[in-house]
Amino acid sequence: MGNKGLYSLHLVFCFVFFLLPLDLVNGDPSYTISEEQRRGYVIGNVAKDLGIDVTTISYRKPRVDFEGTQKQYCDVSLNTGELITSERIDRESLCDKKPSCLLKLDLVLENPLELHRVTLHIQDINDNSPTFRKNLIEMEISESAEKGSRFSIEEAHDADLGQNAVQRYILQKNDNFILAVQNNNVELVLDKKLDREKQKEMNLLLTALDGGSPQRSGTAVIHVTVLDANDNAPVFSQGIYKASVAENSLPGTVVVVVSASDADEGVNGEVTYDIGHLSENDVNVFSIDPKIGKITVTGQTDYEEKSSFAIPIEAKDGLGLTSYAKVIIDVTDLNDNAPVIYVKSLTNPIPENVSPGTEVGIINVQDRDSGKNGQVSCSIHQKVPFKLVPSIKNYYSLVTTGQLDRELVSDYNITISATDEGSPPLSSSKTVHLSVADINDNPPVFEEQSYSAYVTENNKPGSTLCSVTARDPDWRQNGTVIYSLLPGEVNGASVSSYLSVNGDTGVIHAVRSFDYEQFKNFKVNVMARDNGSPPLSSNVTVSVFISDVNDNSPQILYPSSDRNSFMTELVPKAAHGGSLVSKVIAVDADSGQNAWLSYQIVSSTDPGLFTIGVHSGEIRTQRDISESDSMKQNLVVAVKDNGQPPLSATCSMYLIISDNLAEVTELKDISNDGTNSKLTFYLIIALVSVSTFFLTFIIIVLGVRFCRRNKPRLLFDGAVAIPSAYLPPNYSDVDGTGTLRSTYNYDAYLTTGSRTSDFKFVTSYNDNTLPADQTLRKSPSDFVDPFEDFEASVEVGCSLKSFYEARNYFLFLCPIFLRI
Repeated sequence: MGNKGLYSLHLVFCFVFFLLPLDLVNGDPSYTISEEQRRGYVIGNVAKDLGIDVTTISYRKPRVDFEGTQKQYCDVSLNTGELITSERIDRESLCDKKPSCLLKLDLVLENPLELHRVTLHIQDINDNSPTFRKNLIEMEISESAEKGSRFSIEEAHDADLGQNAVQRYILQKNDNFILAVQNNNVELVLDKKLDREKQKEMNLLLTALDGGSPQRSGTAVIHVTVLDANDNAPVFSQGIYKASVAENSLPGTVVVVVSASDADEGVNGEVTYDIGHLSENDVNVFSIDPKIGKITVTGQTDYEEKSSFAIPIEAKDGLGLTSYAKVIIDVTDLNDNAPVIYVKSLTNPIPENVSPGTEVGIINVQDRDSGKNGQVSCSIHQKVPFKLVPSIKNYYSLVTTGQLDRELVSDYNITISATDEGSPPLSSSKTVHLSVADINDNPPVFEEQSYSAYVTENNKPGSTLCSVTARDPDWRQNGTVIYSLLPGEVNGASVSSYLSVNGDTGVIHAVRSFDYEQFKNFKVNVMARDNGSPPLSSNVTVSVFISDVNDNSPQILYPSSDRNSFMTELVPKAAHGGSLVSKVIAVDADSGQNAWLSYQIVSSTDPGLFTIGVHSGEIRTQRDISESDSMKQNLVVAVKDNGQPPLSATCSMYLIISDNLAEVTELKDISNDGTNSKLTFYLIIALVSVSTFFLTFIIIVLGVRFCRRNKPRLLFDGAVAIPSAYLPPNYSDVDGTGTLRSTYNYDAYLTTGSRTSDFKFVTSYNDNTLPADQTLRKSPSDFVDPFEDFEASVEVGCSLKSFYEARNYFLFLCPIFLRI
């Protein structure tokens, strides 16, 4: 097969071997890739090599971070899990002349968080041709040089490595020189002595070839000038110089001084220095003083970019003899790089109901320095419910430490600080903004525990009563409040038939007009509900108070306003001044001062004979009755309430001044009814009934008087009970503030042998002042002894309506029966 065939087979075998994934001890994959591969080139299936299901690789959010560089050379396909190239990879710019070029990257997977170290072995390809520092190499050789003399030539430089680097040199065929190459030292060997007189200069073409495929080459022209004898080349004091310089050194900083000596004298012994071939990145970093060999800094020395330099130094004497040495300069690291904080993942916004310890973000911190200068600690110094938990390598998890409440704090600006351990330490910070998402965790709260609304009766439907307001600190629809009335009944009807509430504003309106005489107050419940899911709500009680207006005129219960009724009162002729002869009884359905009634005689037959109590309605004689007074007295009484404006009613009262039953026939003139026959029929029936009833009454009185011997003077106490038939159909005692008392106490006296009956009423209140408790009120005592009420009703004149017409005639007979 030949050596060339075996060599090619060996290259193919090595290439296939390195393409196989290498599993490290810790299980992290390693791949080999040739430099200068196209974008999208598949390096390997990292998902398969790590045992990750390809269908979940997208959910795991793979991300590639490179160590020590900002370039993104590779990426992971979310569809196949393959590691593919995303940028051009140049081995020479990454590793220069290092025999092994490794590119380390971190493969980060989320959900859950995993970190894998992936190593890429970058293989060299023959993409660089050999080059000489100078295309024209000037050499001056003395003609006295002996055969076999060697003259060093600067070697060609090839950025590639191994077989792709310079493998051999070819010298153009000539008569005087041959080429000798040993251990990368290139020398011209004088094969035939020079003769300056025959040829004082010559040009030799030197070709450098690499071992790549295809093979590349570079050429330089060696211009040889034949001189007179100069047989000593400069000699360096050291073959290799070592020095160190701190990174970021200022231009002009001296690194090292090299020196070379030449045994010749004069011009042949004058040595000058120069820097040999360097890469494009290093050529401007250092310079050398050609006279004294002092190497100084002229560019930027950055440890993170390059930690050492190998600089070839050339020493040349005055006649062109040269020698070479190497200076190795190590760059020492300084803490000149502050930590850099990267937010790799962040959950934003955060629900306010997350439990403490929930991971909401992943933070990565990097520092390009090395050693302690690159060791970084990360922390949060604010008083926030978050903390950093170290994870793997330079990764931290941002987790919650307490319960979040959007209503208290809705946004957090978290400042993360990172500090390295250098001297002095460097630090940096990054602010992370987190928002708290709202949940419906607050019910609406009313501004007041209860509400009161006041409305005047007879209000217009749709009028505004009051407004309720509830606040919900939640956000958007969770904090949108809707008002509604809770189902219920008011006075036997649905609450919605009385009130309505605006669902958006909480304003409560009256659906209809209210009547104080029906009810004076009622309560409803209003619900405030938010729009959350599920909705939250709260209730409040609204008390509606109805105030009275003077919308009811007084109603006269006695005397009856029925025109068909014949209402008269009998006044004894012996009545003295101040005697009570009758009483006007009236009520008012209103309350308070609207129900305070006052009585006034607006007209009378004899204006000076009778007077009426302003607030009691009692009709009394103003003076003693005389013989000249007319037997028939007609009084017109007006009853007026105390409202604004006041309302009133009038009634007529007929009084007969007489002691003799014979004068009863005169009543015919007073009657307004023209049907005398019908009235006579009623009177006969009434007389018979009253006579029978009165005989029974006398027997009962004697029995009661016998039983009450311990009560001298007082025969019995009675109370005039006002029948319910006299009350208005819609009358109700509202809050005990009516105008008519259901009982009226008095003392009845019977004088034996007298022709008249004396009635002495007990004054229960001042005539000019109407106390609040002198209103229509039925007490349990009113019906304790119905027999006593019955006895009193007979003495007063039997106040039941069915006996009103007969009562007037019965009073004529009372003096006669009392003598019996």
